[in-house]
Amino acid sequence: MGRFAVINMTERAAARVNEIVASRDNARGIRLGIKKGGCAGMEYTIDLVTEPNPGDDHIERDGAHVYVAPEAALFLLGTEMDFEVTTLRTGFTFTNPNQSSACGCGESVELKPADLKQLAEARATDAA
Repeated sequence: MGRFAVINMTERAAARVNEIVASRDNARGIRLGIKKGGCAGMEYTIDLVTEPNPGDDHIERDGAHVYVAPEAALFLLGTEMDFEVTTLRTGFTFTNPNQSSACGCGESVELKPADLKQLAEARATDAA
């Protein structure tokens, strides 16, 4: 059975994470979190990881490592992380089932936490 993952990362997202890590000394991955801010109430955060936090959830795909902050896990459960390049924007995108709305500019979102029981059951299934 595969390891339970809070988020799923697409091949494009993994490739971009690998590019970021390769261009930075001592980088081991990126850390995904959320913070209060923006007109919709919350924003995704992405930080470089040089030393993983043992409390973070860890996702790996194609050698790319993403760590999810524990305080963000309930808001990110079931999220797909992608990377896109368009005429107007280049960056990571998030398809999040916990998102209830977003601002017009797309920089902030309103998130509701996933059911804590759902997260606990998913982790218990993974441990079995």
